[in-house]
Amino acid sequence: MKIKSILVSQPAPSESSPYIEIAKKEKIKIDFKPFIHVQGVDAKELRTQKIDLSQYTGVIFTSKNAVDHYFRLAEEMRFSVPDSMRYICQSEAIANYLQKHIVYRKRKIAFGDKTFADLAPLFKKFPNEKYLLPSSDILSPDIVKILDASPIEWTRATMYRTVCSDLSDTQVADYDMLVFFSPQGIKSLAENFKDFKQNDTKIAVFGTSTEQAAKDAGLRVDVMAPSKETPSMTMAIEKYIRNMNK
Repeated sequence: MKIKSILVSQPAPSESSPYIEIAKKEKIKIDFKPFIHVQGVDAKELRTQKIDLSQYTGVIFTSKNAVDHYFRLAEEMRFSVPDSMRYICQSEAIANYLQKHIVYRKRKIAFGDKTFADLAPLFKKFPNEKYLLPSSDILSPDIVKILDASPIEWTRATMYRTVCSDLSDTQVADYDMLVFFSPQGIKSLAENFKDFKQNDTKIAVFGTSTEQAAKDAGLRVDVMAPSKETPSMTMAIEKYIRNMNK
């Protein structure tokens, strides 16, 4: 079966996206629809977690969402984040994003290369702060392991949740391929389309946890990324399409 239409379970990208190039090259339709979205918790709920923002001298940021919701709640709780706060960010992009909320110059900011494991040397370098980890309701066990193995005192604060979007205006059966990037995306498919039967619909997934969630939901995984040959989802999709559309 030739692939003529794809639904990507993410917001529409910029015009320079590789998806746009694939659509042009392969003469196929690619649509975008976020299957999940982020919902912030309020100050009252944060207090039920026994979190007092003034008790922490450092913050660990793993995403731009974490940055936004930390400063949102600080404002909501009338907590003025001190200039002395130490920030440890998972990547340079997240560190640069801090400029949206603080004057970057002269602040104590450090960042890793890309993965959370890259932060381990920074925790050894700055062990004396009392760190807060703003996070989603879903947190990778690997992050907990790395933090517990480090010489720092840390506390997790659930500041936002990943929830299923309303997809009542979407017809997934109209697409030849559905593309997923997280277990929550698979969960949203199941919640929104209780009668969904895969049949000839191809399922593309990114990451082993998404692959496992798809299999647990009784889905057949047809396209998997990343791999040595196809490190990105777009590369994996393009390779699959070329084989199918010969």
